[in-house]
Amino acid sequence: MKALWTAILLTAALVVYLVLLADRAVLLIQAGGVVGVGLGVAVLVLPLIGVWFVVVQWRNGIKINALARRLEAEGGLPDVSGLPRRPSGRVDRAAADEWFAQRKVEVEESPEDWRAWFRLAHAYDVAGDRGRAREAMRKAVELGG
Repeated sequence: MKALWTAILLTAALVVYLVLLADRAVLLIQAGGVVGVGLGVAVLVLPLIGVWFVVVQWRNGIKINALARRLEAEGGLPDVSGLPRRPSGRVDRAAADEWFAQRKVEVEESPEDWRAWFRLAHAYDVAGDRGRAREAMRKAVELGG
């Protein structure tokens, strides 16, 4: 629930920023002149990109949350609570690598199973590879609906 409120707060802050940015763009356009209108139009594009980005991220988050709830209801949600941790709280690298190898085997055995891809994404995240975690989660969302 903490992550949801953090996302809501950050989205609200971004919306305020985008509204202020759009206001400045309108003021530049109203000022007239080739430079003012050109800059105003260019600045107005930024809030549009920002809104698109926020919508895409929220839609993706909602889909991932739905998959997590389905997996939890099935009893297949990844559990790393038993893995050894460093003093920082992060999972020990060797343990994370071993746990990751097991999840990778699951995906190789069932490449069309969204559950395996979801667990692989979680394993990438635990191992610290956020980019591949996002790619694997996209695949899970694609397969899981």
